[in-house]
Amino acid sequence: MPSKKQIEQKAWVASVDMGYGHERAAYALKDLAFGRIVIANNYPGISKKDRELWEKSRTFYETISRLKSVPVVGNYIFETYDKLQEIKPFYPRRDLSAPSLQVRQLYYLIEHHGFGRDLIDRLRRRNLPMVTTFFMPAFAAEVFGFPGEIYCVATDADISRAWAPLDPKKSRIKYFAPNGRVVERLKLYGVRPENIFLTGFPLPKELVDGPGAIELKQDIARRLNNLDPNGIFRREYDRTLHQNLGKHWHTRPPKKRTLTLTFSIGGAGAQWKLALQILKSLRVRIARGEIVFNMEAGTHTAVKKAFLQGVRENRLQRYLGTFVHVRHSKTRAEYFRSYTRLLKKTDILWTKPSEQSFYTGAGIPIIIAPPVGSQEDFNARWLQTVGGGVPQNDPRYTNEWLFDWVESGGLARMAWSGYAEAPTHGAYRIQSVITDEQFPLRKVPLIV
Repeated sequence: MPSKKQIEQKAWVASVDMGYGHERAAYALKDLAFGRIVIANNYPGISKKDRELWEKSRTFYETISRLKSVPVVGNYIFETYDKLQEIKPFYPRRDLSAPSLQVRQLYYLIEHHGFGRDLIDRLRRRNLPMVTTFFMPAFAAEVFGFPGEIYCVATDADISRAWAPLDPKKSRIKYFAPNGRVVERLKLYGVRPENIFLTGFPLPKELVDGPGAIELKQDIARRLNNLDPNGIFRREYDRTLHQNLGKHWHTRPPKKRTLTLTFSIGGAGAQWKLALQILKSLRVRIARGEIVFNMEAGTHTAVKKAFLQGVRENRLQRYLGTFVHVRHSKTRAEYFRSYTRLLKKTDILWTKPSEQSFYTGAGIPIIIAPPVGSQEDFNARWLQTVGGGVPQNDPRYTNEWLFDWVESGGLARMAWSGYAEAPTHGAYRIQSVITDEQFPLRKVPLIV
């Protein structure tokens, strides 16, 4: 039975199951959650009206994301939609506090149609703070007089005006920012500085392993050895690695394991064809046991079937389960658990620059697939700024350029840059704000 103090330190953690990004951030905060994480668009007893509004929004988003791969017409439709949630240029600095059409429409639904009232009425029964990884529950909480503190976790390296409330200067919503750019962007939107906390994106605690990061440092040491077979990076940075990794770093590394590449599909299931191109290019390397290729389908059954068909077409069935893996989860909760475990064994992550860009903070180099949407353009830019990722080369020749990047130590350099420059312990910093518990963590650099 938890003590009274432990109960008081809990919060309502809310998210939405639109894509994976918002739930990915919430998963990292599960220790804070009173009971289970609340899915604002899919909780037990949700009103029929709210369910229908949410479902229309989610279906529209996922359909548009998938349409982008359709030649000519798909691009046109997606760009028209993306324009509505465009992130305006940051410079010159200017007042961007005027609410966008998207914000006005959302507030109309909240104020005139009671959108979200049912959720807030349920949560107000227990006087706890709310931490939400999507802006709509935060807006509804403020409109409907939620009694506790309201916190909103931004989930990209830059955000549109949709994240800020109708009247930011008067709002009591507080924000957890993943990087310096979001801090400065929120100020341009009119959010008061005292309502902004620079925490870093919340990575799962089991991945970053507490403030001391003992297991994380072990994982990084093993990964660097795998990514630098010729010792080019290690020789140049040996002293720095010793200083930062301590006893976990060995000048003469132990026997390395097989290089492991993970391709991760997005929440909308887009870009699955890219994984099949990579598989085809790597088929000889896989057959030789030179690389392990994880194809992460998430919860998409159709994508799983397509991946398995690709394995058969490339005659790699005998290596299924050893050097090639098709990964699929029946539930989203299962996916986040298993995917976090997979990342600890991953040397290289290949994905579109979604919220997964922040995984570079765990010392994982990221090959950047083509962005899908304005916010992902900014994620890709941030990822390259911290040195943790690089845009993909032609996937048809992955078997050539990927191994050139490994042999030269280039991916090892990216792994180290990501760990050194990107915030890693966002979940602990957020916990510190909510509970007043203090952790020995370095200050997050204001990289904009």
